[in-house]
Parts: sequence; C-alpha cells; structure tokens
Amino acid sequence: MRVTKQEVEHIARLAKLAVTEEEKETYCLQLNQILDYVDQLNTLDTTNVEPTYFVQYTVEALRPDQIIESLPREEVLALAPAHRLGFIAVPKIIQNPS
Repeated sequence: MRVTKQEVEHIARLAKLAVTEEEKETYCLQLNQILDYVDQLNTLDTTNVEPTYFVQYTVEALRPDQIIESLPREEVLALAPAHRLGFIAVPKIIQNPS
C-alpha cells in the first residue's frame, strides 16, 4: 500500500491544515517509509513470541498524602502582597483574544 500525494492532500484538508507542495512530498515520502517498515514487521514470524501487553513497567512514584502543620490562613494572607475573599490575589496574565 502506497500513500499518494492526493491522499496527503485529503488528510490535510480533513485536518484543516495548510501544507505546501514541498511538505506534501515530504509527508508522502515519510508515510511510505513508515508503511514499508510496518510491512517488514508483518513478515516476521511471531508464532512463539508471547504477546506484550505493557511495554514499560511503571513504579508508583507518588507517596501517600501526609497531613503536616502549616501556617494559619490569616498569617499567610497577611504576608501576601494582595488578597481577596480569603485567597491570595495575583495579577491577571491571560489576555482576552480581542
């Protein structure tokens, strides 16, 4: 199975992506290289190979929650440069897209 330039254009249109002619050629080449590699993998004899369900074994990196003593809310708010309704107030950093 080969990916054609027309198929790349169709996929780009579906994804609402603007691609140049050079990018179309590049994507077509890259996709065909990937499919060629998959074809190579499909020719391998895996009859005696156990299925792999987890490629990476993870270890739980989080520790259990611990309740520790901290500063009282009033003291923290007194140290903050600004506060409102019991919370620390910070400057707005997100702009309206208008």
